[in-house]
Amino acid sequence: MTNRALSSVSLAALLAATAFISPASAEQVFNRIASFAVNTNLGSDEDQATETSAEIISVTDDGNMLVYTDSPAERVGFVDISDPRAPKAAGFVATNGEPTSVVVSGTTAFAGVNTSASFTAPSGYLAVIDVAGKSLRKSCDLGGQPDSVAINTEGTRLAVAIENERDEDLNEGEMPQMPAGYVAIVPLADGQPDCDAMIKADVTGLAEIAGDDPEPEFVDFNESGEIAVTLQENNHIVILNGETGDVIRDFSAGTVDMKNIDTKEDDAISFDGSADGVRREPDAVQWIDNDRLATANEGDYKGGSRGFTIFSKDGDVLQESGPSFEYEVARAGHYPEGRSENKGAEPEGMEAASFGEQNYMFLLSERGSVIGVYKMGDDGQAAFSQLLPTGLAPEGAIAIPERNLLAVSNEADLIEDGGVRSHVTLYELADGEADYPQIVSADDDNGTPIGWGALSGLTADPSDPTTLYAVNDSFYGGAPSIFTIDASQTPAKITNATVVTQDGKTAEKLDLEGITADGEGDFWLASEGRTDRDIPHRLVHVDADGAIVEEISLPEALLAQEKRFGMEGVTKLDDTLYIAIQREWGDDPKGMVKILAYDLEDKSWKAAHYPLESAETGWVGLSEITAHGDHLYLIERDNQIGEAAKIKQLTRVSLAGVEMAELGSDLPVLEKEMVHDFMTDLKAGNGYVVDKIEGFAIGGDERGWAVTDNDGVDDSNGETRFFTIGEIAPSTN
Repeated sequence: MTNRALSSVSLAALLAATAFISPASAEQVFNRIASFAVNTNLGSDEDQATETSAEIISVTDDGNMLVYTDSPAERVGFVDISDPRAPKAAGFVATNGEPTSVVVSGTTAFAGVNTSASFTAPSGYLAVIDVAGKSLRKSCDLGGQPDSVAINTEGTRLAVAIENERDEDLNEGEMPQMPAGYVAIVPLADGQPDCDAMIKADVTGLAEIAGDDPEPEFVDFNESGEIAVTLQENNHIVILNGETGDVIRDFSAGTVDMKNIDTKEDDAISFDGSADGVRREPDAVQWIDNDRLATANEGDYKGGSRGFTIFSKDGDVLQESGPSFEYEVARAGHYPEGRSENKGAEPEGMEAASFGEQNYMFLLSERGSVIGVYKMGDDGQAAFSQLLPTGLAPEGAIAIPERNLLAVSNEADLIEDGGVRSHVTLYELADGEADYPQIVSADDDNGTPIGWGALSGLTADPSDPTTLYAVNDSFYGGAPSIFTIDASQTPAKITNATVVTQDGKTAEKLDLEGITADGEGDFWLASEGRTDRDIPHRLVHVDADGAIVEEISLPEALLAQEKRFGMEGVTKLDDTLYIAIQREWGDDPKGMVKILAYDLEDKSWKAAHYPLESAETGWVGLSEITAHGDHLYLIERDNQIGEAAKIKQLTRVSLAGVEMAELGSDLPVLEKEMVHDFMTDLKAGNGYVVDKIEGFAIGGDERGWAVTDNDGVDDSNGETRFFTIGEIAPSTN
């Protein structure tokens, strides 16, 4: 399955179930309160490195047990959220096939399970699971490959989208590809399916696009028992009678003319393109009430309009978001530039619910790994409220209004690449302030967001303690930039981006990993080299407009010992530039890395060794260097993520009485002092610990600031943590 859909009860049902809740105040916000790694739900005899995934998610009626589909492990898993701040693994049920979606009524879970032998021989069944007993009770043969599952308000009828999806590698995915899909409607009696009474609702002959080959993607009941069905690849929406399966009405999802979007995958974020007549191709659909429905327009075949649409039941467009959701994603640094030519931030999953008297819509960006929270207004329009961080590739969501909770399942598991595991994330609506994002961008002169990400170095403005400057690394090689940050506001705001240029053109072959103010309004930048990629190791001096005015190459004696991990920071003290080399090069003893010193007056190089911590897993290296007083402050970190992360720390070394030595000679070893453990800060957002804390600066008010590198949202959830550790204490040395 390439496109999953979440299942939830209708908004109307949630309204009825939560009418007793006191009205939400204007100060209430959602914040993440816990993150559960799905691999911890593996059996005691299973390898923790086994690939697992949380794709679609539901919850028992008491709100205490989450139920999710785990496709790669062929099981339905359970998470105990009796204490939502401390979710616990609660076991699983094997499904002997690929579970595609799940919905819960009472303590019975109904999961669609794909057992297809091939695209042309699709098959699947409806699994009936006793959540309390962790057992498979019964099953119904569905006659095809299931996707989304939904249940009506009364708990008397199930709808299953039988997609019978196409082979995207056959004829470049052109449709039709038989057999056609349909919607299975299964009556429930005393909570159990009446398999013999199942209806196969025919939705052929409706769509203008491959009408004889419908591929139902997502289903949702309204309070009246009607079923909304998206035919994603067919770009069509169908409304069915939930009892008979008859088509009540159907309409095209239509097209959108997209203006001011990024359409080029050129390693730069530029909202200056357009695309006309883009098919919406909706994935998830949610009833807002009995007469309105909302779609997440992910796209799959030849479309994807990057946002959401609210339709009337008759097919009239009541609200079209256009690129506005994508802009919010970009402002928070989560825009997936590598998807610009395709579907951008890819809004895929969706949930709608009422918390107290406030109706909400939640829109999940699969590629941006964030959740857009929208408040439904009295005018019937959805207004953006906030952006929530989550795990990698959010796929499903379920609201639990009676507990003021939202749960989101995150599909991607990068265990084979040593990356982040699949997670379930939990959010609570409560009085307070939003914890995330901690840094956002302003709009540029064209009224579109300043694109940013992969912040890899940080420095303070010498004259203004609340102004900082950051650089991005080679992920955005199409726009190497210096970002101006106003840290006086919450969240901090990127107010300007200055592109680094050479001879009037965007500079090439730069991997910016460090920045320092030169004290005269200009900057020195450190570019980490990769000679295997023809990227030279170099220091570049740029003026306030970003133009390179001077370049300094590393000396040949040093380059002769080169390894991949080079300069990771630069700082200036008096007339000397100090540079941190990330890891050991050829002539370094194990566990020792160089701190370089370049004298700007006599143009000479010297160095000293810095002793690294050791780690059981992965490597340890330096990520930043900052001069303050007569000390150098350094970020020392391992390259681990999540539970494996152990070393993310700020240290300092005193330069008093230190005589650095010539390259090639015996280098003195600097004595380091622990200043701050960043692990506490990185855990504070109740997500998993991100890998790369790479920027640190000390302002004129003595406050220390830190920022993480989000890897340009590439195999990353895009989360950027930006925070202050407060006033830097005097050295004890």
